[in-house]
Amino acid sequence: MALSADPDEDLVRRVGQGDPAAIQAMVARKLPRMLALAQRMLGDPVEAEDVAQEAMLRAWKQAPRWVPGKARFDTWLHRVGLNLCYDRLRRRREVPTETPPDRPDDGPAPDQGLLSAELGVRVDAALKRLPDRQHEAIVLCHYQELGNIEAASLMEVSVEALESLLSRGRRTLRATLADLGPAAGRGAERG
Repeated sequence: MALSADPDEDLVRRVGQGDPAAIQAMVARKLPRMLALAQRMLGDPVEAEDVAQEAMLRAWKQAPRWVPGKARFDTWLHRVGLNLCYDRLRRRREVPTETPPDRPDDGPAPDQGLLSAELGVRVDAALKRLPDRQHEAIVLCHYQELGNIEAASLMEVSVEALESLLSRGRRTLRATLADLGPAAGRGAERG
């Protein structure tokens, strides 16, 4: 499969050369997406910040050795972010706690209405109950807005397998959120 031109190629090259403006541009361009990915995967803003920062640090360290054409830089960076998230999720399972940690409300601001906040909480809870691979597929395609080909590559599955994961995940979300009505179920799929 031929890769399309990497829009980050020049930026990565300049970061690898130590260009401070390029480093700032990379952080400005990539950190919000890494933070969003980690927040959706982990559900913890503090851990999400740690993962996003670690992913950016690895990008900065990898930049001098980056070989254009093997993979798109954004795809590689998402893979790094996902791997860091899964490392943390594995550690969570290994350390049981007596009481769950307090978690700030990461739903919409109060001025957006209680219904929106409740919907956001319900969607997040439904997403977390999905099997890991379905959760990952929905986060990558709907929240990170990656195309099916790129998401499938990141997950190391065929496009058909990704579409199957998406379909099963959406079906489960629709069933879980059915009491919210058809419009809410469709909105929940897109995030």
